[in-house]
Amino acid sequence: MQQKFLILKIMEKQIKPYVLADTNWKHVKDEEFSVAILPWGATEAHNYHLPYATDNILAEEAAIRSAGKAWEQQAKAVVLPCIPFGVNTGQMDVKLCMNFNPSTQYAILKDVAQVLQKHGINKLVILNAHGGNNFKQMIRELSLEYPKLFACSVNWWQTTDAKPYFKEPGDHAGELETAAIMHLRPQLVLPLEEAGTGKAKEFKITALREGWASAQREWTQVTKDTGVGNPKAATAEKGEVFFEKSTDLIAEFLQELHEADLKDMYH
Repeated sequence: MQQKFLILKIMEKQIKPYVLADTNWKHVKDEEFSVAILPWGATEAHNYHLPYATDNILAEEAAIRSAGKAWEQQAKAVVLPCIPFGVNTGQMDVKLCMNFNPSTQYAILKDVAQVLQKHGINKLVILNAHGGNNFKQMIRELSLEYPKLFACSVNWWQTTDAKPYFKEPGDHAGELETAAIMHLRPQLVLPLEEAGTGKAKEFKITALREGWASAQREWTQVTKDTGVGNPKAATAEKGEVFFEKSTDLIAEFLQELHEADLKDMYH
């Protein structure tokens, strides 16, 4: 009996009360969560050396780490399960890159908003880890359907300047993402000598190349190994430093949002 009691106590310490997938009704029924975090990733090829779940790992781990830091400051954030598919319309000819159309994503957001509104959580942070996802216009539309819900999105890798941490951060499966996964899931990363160089072509048209005009890239015409950015200089140590800095900043944001009065947001 004593042994069973000790096992239960150990399990309680391992359960993160701010992670919905980990916690339980015994805790949730009495907790007053103020902010919901929805990690959103993608399932897609990441050069030769990173897992297809790279963006999901980054989104979920960043959400959990940030929420844990915020929780220590009494900010009642709850991490929802990660949405594992993103917009990959430009990668449909890459084997098993899974695609959600933006309209599908919006349908999911509406359903999430409906649940949050029903249970009195009126602050939502979409924590994004996939460059193909863009929630700006969806948030505008969501505000008309659920005007009491404050929704926003954060791209975890853009929280701070990556250049002090990485020689060449890269756009996709480059040094930044590789280093972060080497820190978070080293067992899923192939030796870097097996990685492609991440060399990528640019648009020939000047406006598209400079970024003041935009268009979808056809991925297999841009890169042979599916990567954009050289991962060779990545280390787990660099990944850890950047990941901790990023989640520190996200945690500060969560704390401010927890304390924010939605009727008094401007000065």
